[in-house]
Amino acid sequence: MRPVPNKYLSEGEERAPKVREMFSLLSGRYDLINDLMSAGLHRKWKRETVKLALEGKTGRLRILDLCCGTGDLAFLAERAAPEAAVTGADFTFPMLRIARKRRAAAHGRSRFSQGDALRLPFRSGSFDAVTVGYGLRNVADLRRALSEMRRVLAPGGRLVVLDFGKPANPVAAWLYQGFLHTVMPVMGYLFHGDPETYLYIPESLREFPAQKGVEELMREAGFVHARYQNRLLGTMGLNVGEAPPGNGP
Repeated sequence: MRPVPNKYLSEGEERAPKVREMFSLLSGRYDLINDLMSAGLHRKWKRETVKLALEGKTGRLRILDLCCGTGDLAFLAERAAPEAAVTGADFTFPMLRIARKRRAAAHGRSRFSQGDALRLPFRSGSFDAVTVGYGLRNVADLRRALSEMRRVLAPGGRLVVLDFGKPANPVAAWLYQGFLHTVMPVMGYLFHGDPETYLYIPESLREFPAQKGVEELMREAGFVHARYQNRLLGTMGLNVGEAPPGNGP
């Protein structure tokens, strides 16, 4: 473990500007590095995220991809639900710029807008499904972010969160941490000249409650049927929660 804190990792009011700075730096090669460090598996997990979010839902759905980055989940939602209105929101402008370029190149229909997960610029009950891919771990206040996601979901709406997990198996956990603390700084150095950019991942996991903790926080925020699924021995987690049917947000 490093004896000094990661320069991109902070708490409270300092967290958002540092995270924005880091993702602005990463934006140009973000998709490439995701492919490299996951051997392409992140694409499979993102497809599963969208499938879970839309399972059993049909018609003119309203879908929010929060912390959308370069738009992967938004574009998957477009294809999975051709009649849906898809909105991507992120607070990092360079990421949104890439998402909009990708939309133009693919003649997509997703709308992308600037938005902070702690203060969502949407009316209560605006969406039938919300997805978050690798974003919840980066917010300054998990409870507030989940409360905002609960607020913007319509009755019966569903939230699905994909993020790095914490394996319960000690051998898997040891191998996982070894991978993160060796491969991640190498990626950061090779592609950005700064090992701390991707070393941020394991260091941000220290305080992140991961699968079980997020499930409990979802319940506290008013979600029902909160649950999680593990991927790759628990190194990745999919958390699912739903807004109660027939009740206001």
